[in-house]
Parts: sequence; C-alpha cells; structure tokens
Amino acid sequence: MDQIDIKQPLNNKNGQSIKKATSIWSDAFHRFLKNKYAVIGLVILTLMFIFSFIGPYFSPYASAKLDVAAGNQPPSWQHLMGTDNLGRDVLYRLMMAGRVSLLVGIVATLIIVLIGGFLGAISGYYGGWTDILIMRFADIMYALPGLPILIMLGAILSDLKFPPSKRIYLVMFILGFISWVGLARLIRSQILSLKEQEFMLATEILGLKDRKKIIKHLMPNVLPTVIVSATLSVAGTILAESALSYLGLGVVPPTPSWGYMLSAANNMIDFAKRPWLWIPPGVAILITVVSINFIGDALRDAFDPKQKI
Repeated sequence: MDQIDIKQPLNNKNGQSIKKATSIWSDAFHRFLKNKYAVIGLVILTLMFIFSFIGPYFSPYASAKLDVAAGNQPPSWQHLMGTDNLGRDVLYRLMMAGRVSLLVGIVATLIIVLIGGFLGAISGYYGGWTDILIMRFADIMYALPGLPILIMLGAILSDLKFPPSKRIYLVMFILGFISWVGLARLIRSQILSLKEQEFMLATEILGLKDRKKIIKHLMPNVLPTVIVSATLSVAGTILAESALSYLGLGVVPPTPSWGYMLSAANNMIDFAKRPWLWIPPGVAILITVVSINFIGDALRDAFDPKQKI
C-alpha cells in the first residue's frame, strides 16, 4: 500500500486544497488574540501579578520597622507613594495588599468552580429528585442577598475575635460558598443537553461507570463555560473582598488588602489632604477588575461556536 505524505496538503476532487481542521481550543486561542482589549487586559493582569508577587522581594522596605515619626509623608524619591500613618511605605503595602486580594479572588473562584461544578454536574446528569433537591437549594442560596450576608458573617467573625492570620481563609471560603449558584445552573443546563447526544449513548453501550461518563466525557465539553465563568468570578470576588475590607469586616490588620487600604478614605483629613493613601489601591482595583472583565468577555466570544475566524 502506498504511503501518504502527511506533510503535503490534502486536495479535493477539483484539486483545491482542503483547510486542516483545527480544535476548538486552537480556534478560541486565535479569536482571543484578535481581541485587542483582551490582549491589553492580559498584559496588564500579568504585570499586576509580577508587581504583587515578585515586586515585594525587591523593595528595600520589606523588613522595615514601624516609624510613626515618618508617618503620612507625601510621595518622594525615598518613598515613591509616600508613607501611611505608621510610617510604612505605601508602595510596598500596595504590593503586599495586591498579593492578598488576588489570592482571595483566585482561591474563592476555585471554591466556586469545585462546588458549582460538582453540584451542577450531578444535578444535570442524574435528574429526578437529585436535580430537584440541588436546584431548590440553589434557589434558596440565590434568593439570599449576597452583600448583606457577607457583612453579617464578617461582623460575626469580628465579634468572635477570630485570629487575623486565619481570617483570610474564612473570607475565601465564604466568598466561594455563596457564589456557586450561577455556575452550577450553567453546567446543569449544558449537561442536560449533552447527555442526550450520540457520544453519550455510546458510553451507555460500552457500560462505562457514571463517574467516568461525567469526568471524562461530559465535563471536558463544559470546560469552556467553566473557564469563562471562573474568569469573571475572579473580578467579582476581588470587588466583594474589597468592599468587606473597606467596611472593616473582611481582611483585617496586620494583613493588608486593597480594600483595607481604601478605608483611609473614611477619614476626611486623609481623603482631602493625603490622597496617596487611597488613590493607589483604588486604581489597582479598577485596572485589575477591568482587565479581568476584558479577558472574560473575550473568552466568552472566543468559545462561542457561532463566532468564525
């Protein structure tokens, strides 16, 4: 039998070359790169990660002690963003706060994906009473007002004198636990459609276990939806954590966060005469959330099967 040179392009009967089929991931990647706002957002977000996770190691104020006498100094060559009321370098604090805020957003989103993905997949695949119980619980969670619940839980943690070093982990879990409903509904609706298709009928004939059907055949097909939803959830959880910390109910001292740094604007003197205390964290939250939203919108368009290259 003659061998086919796979390096040569395939031709149809009329001698015209046939375009090689590409995967959904390759198509989505090319669509994503064509979105200039998404590329800008990705670059800004990458720089923000470098600024927050690598920048502190190059700061000369990493081991600096408190110096109240040097507090509330305006920006200078020695302190590019000035100092706070305890004499700490605002630029270094901004980097450390970014590390905390980004980690809270990412870890809380992972919790959303784990809870929402698991419950959505189980609900959509098994249906019946399993679907009814999970979806009714989701309806109850969805009906609860998010921000007031977060404020109430934050106040409870404050009354219990919960250790600040461990409070950040509870904040991550709380943000993730109350925000999984939307993703669970999306996954459920897609699995309800996918499980009736031919490839799932083939798994029935092969006698595969339910666990393998869900993990190896259904979940990979809903992965684009999970990626888009998770990307947008990071922005939402960063904003929620910032709001809680601004109110003094989220991450508390000595752990820094952008939201807590913004609380300096609660003081009229700091708000009017010391803008270097609250403008940098406000700008950091703004550009980070906008960049993530650009990326999320571009991913949604990239994975839309109706879009064409």
